[in-house]
Amino acid sequence: MAEMEPIDREEFRQEARAWLKANFPPALTNVPGLLFQGDAHAAAANADYQLWRERMTDKGWGVPTWAPRYGGAGLTEAHGKIIGEELAAIGGFNPIRSYGTMMLGPTLLEYGDEAQKLEHLPFIASHERRWCQGFSEPGAGSDLAALQTKCIDMGDHWLVSGQKIWTSGADQADWCFVLVRTDTERKQGGISFLLVDMQSEGIEARPIVLISGSTHFCEVFFNDVKVPKGNLVGEVNQGWTIAKRLLQFERNSLSEVKADITPLAPLAHDYLGTDALGRIDSPDLRARLVRNAMRHEAYMATVRRLAAEAKNGGPSHGVSALKNLWSGIIQERAELLVEIMGADGLGWAGDPYSAAEKEATRAWLHSKAFSIYGGSYEVQNNITAKRTLGLPG
Repeated sequence: MAEMEPIDREEFRQEARAWLKANFPPALTNVPGLLFQGDAHAAAANADYQLWRERMTDKGWGVPTWAPRYGGAGLTEAHGKIIGEELAAIGGFNPIRSYGTMMLGPTLLEYGDEAQKLEHLPFIASHERRWCQGFSEPGAGSDLAALQTKCIDMGDHWLVSGQKIWTSGADQADWCFVLVRTDTERKQGGISFLLVDMQSEGIEARPIVLISGSTHFCEVFFNDVKVPKGNLVGEVNQGWTIAKRLLQFERNSLSEVKADITPLAPLAHDYLGTDALGRIDSPDLRARLVRNAMRHEAYMATVRRLAAEAKNGGPSHGVSALKNLWSGIIQERAELLVEIMGADGLGWAGDPYSAAEKEATRAWLHSKAFSIYGGSYEVQNNITAKRTLGLPG
């Protein structure tokens, strides 16, 4: 589809606004979409969410830039951006957003064959098929290329054996995209990329209880799992190249999650009171809140600049810098929120604490992971140094 003319943008914005007003369930206003993305049981039990998912699927607006044969609407990046802006304006969310749309889908569009695209993309576009990411291993986290999960060519199928860890949502996933070792003589050049049905015999997913109380990470064990030959994406031993591209998509999505955050100043007024001029009654805290807000504004301006520079709409090497910036902002914000709430911001359970106070505690603990998952802080800095600044690797 051709790029939109200025007049088309306004026309489409009005069309999107009207459709969203008529179809977005009011009961879901300002409800975090991540609740349904990460919890299949919560998604299945919520009738409003299911209705919203079905409507967005039929419209193709969950993945607006994908071709209709893959479940999208065949629109441009500019159309997709307008849909996102109008959704945010009404306190809505994309019910299709998932690991499938954020990571695997864009990767399959580049590296998958047509049969793989038709087999998987429509189910990703309707969020009927949940995916997990089988990359990290107990001995291969930051040094991902050290992975040891074996994949042996058995002639008519692949045989996979090994262990993955920190696999988000594996206990609820239908499928997993997995990095496996197909050549022990070469490190990066001995890795392949497989699509594995989580119902296959020999797979076991064990949830890990985190300090925040959540259990969305799992250990996954592959015990002589048979995988059809057609589930290999790209060529044998091309997996490292495909994985790097997928990780760009992942980091790009992580840098965009919850880009709009609720200001903390009103909350500080309520918990800490104000001085005679109506300001937060703590100059030091006031200064740090302003600093966090300014960093957020700078981050958003950088996102817009990089998006404008990347005229093809794809992720760039600047994504690694954005991911680290966002991790720092959200971790600092979580610390500030707990400080504002004081002892109430350390609630875990029981009546003395409100739901918001207990959630603040969990969010603060969970935020510690932001500078690790999706590629650690150090890994992102290495990528920025090498590819953006041109420093020696």
